[in-house]
Amino acid sequence: MTELAKMQRAKMYIDKLANGINPIDDTPTADSDIINNVRLSRCLFYVSDVLRQVIDNHGVVGKSKSSKKAFSLSAESISKFSFSTTPIPVSEITKRLNALADLDAYYKLKYTAITSWLIEIGALESKGATDGRSITRPTKQGKELGISTEKRTGMNGEYVVVVYNKEAQQFIVDNIVPHEHSFKRGSAYSEVLSYVIRHQDSLILTLTVQQKEIFEKLKDCEAELHGMNEREAFISGFKLAARIMTEVLYEPSEN
Repeated sequence: MTELAKMQRAKMYIDKLANGINPIDDTPTADSDIINNVRLSRCLFYVSDVLRQVIDNHGVVGKSKSSKKAFSLSAESISKFSFSTTPIPVSEITKRLNALADLDAYYKLKYTAITSWLIEIGALESKGATDGRSITRPTKQGKELGISTEKRTGMNGEYVVVVYNKEAQQFIVDNIVPHEHSFKRGSAYSEVLSYVIRHQDSLILTLTVQQKEIFEKLKDCEAELHGMNEREAFISGFKLAARIMTEVLYEPSEN
């Protein structure tokens, strides 16, 4: 008998005991039997539910870490992101993104993943503080995106926090899935991306409200087409790899 089968049998016995049934011969126990004590019955129901969760998890106690995937959001989930009209810190952006994810299936997104990505593309830079800590501050490019700093007062006095306006929030949300790949600051990709951001921001300033809506729809369509092209490229590459593998494995012998 496997461990999982033992757990299932144990749960069956506990369920019967919790309901006042003798698990050996399936006869009802007497009302005076200790097994019918309310407190004991509640404990048995609790143990039964814990066993059910373990059985549903294929016999693994707790959540199986190996089954979780890297953080990801569907286009539908991303569309539900709640943008703030006032600048907010990256921790709040991360919190709102995690609220949209299925955290039973995916790992939580850490705010450091976003700040590291922003440093890579040149929107943030890391500086050394007087106390030896490393702090981040927006670069000129970051300020153009809508990243700024605010002075706040806490229990330990005044401090500076990096905040993101609605446009900066939009930039992060729009790129939350694409930045699964990494690129170095100063690389050709980073340089072209900075040009795109700069020209896009300049263009938006010249558009009317209606034109901005059309432009956003155009960007959505472009992103969808890009995704379709990537899927087609993957399928073509997979087919080619399968053909090469088949020819290698089944190459006719010369003998």
